[in-house]
Amino acid sequence: MKNKTIFFILSLLMVAISSCNRDKNNPGYAYMADYDMYFSKYDKAYDASTILPNGQVNQPAPEGAVARKSSYYPYHPKGVVERMTDQVKAGKELDNPLKATKENIAEGKRQFEIFCSDCHGFDAKGNGHLYKEKLFPAKPSDLTGSHVQEMPDGSIFFVITEGSASGLMGPHGTQVTPENRWKIVDYLRSIVK
Repeated sequence: MKNKTIFFILSLLMVAISSCNRDKNNPGYAYMADYDMYFSKYDKAYDASTILPNGQVNQPAPEGAVARKSSYYPYHPKGVVERMTDQVKAGKELDNPLKATKENIAEGKRQFEIFCSDCHGFDAKGNGHLYKEKLFPAKPSDLTGSHVQEMPDGSIFFVITEGSASGLMGPHGTQVTPENRWKIVDYLRSIVK
């Protein structure tokens, strides 16, 4: 009985050891007849190509290509003047894709309270605690005022994304998703009605 147990354990150990492979690039046995499914033929990103016209495997995205789960956003200003002109262009070219439903406005309010209220205050009048505590160099914009309310939706979206032309408001495009930025725009429109 003892010999059978030892033999069984040794056999199991031999099978386990024989299944190990020192070559980490070798994927092991392929059981299907069509090996292309296991070992696809591909070019590495920075290899040279004899097929493609510019001789590179890694190709730039086509003009106007949009990443999945993203939207077309052509504005990436480098300076103050470009930021101001892009803000005007965004106001003319970008339309809010969302309907101003109660749910969207409620979510816009929640996002505003998370990302905007520290500077602009919960009432959006520019009296957030950072200004009250004198931690902000100038009073933030009153978002209920006519200056902001007369701006097109695309311009407000642009300012949330890229920041203000003055540079006092930083960009929030990396913190707030595009969908939530549009919901904040809907919320700002609703608070003056």
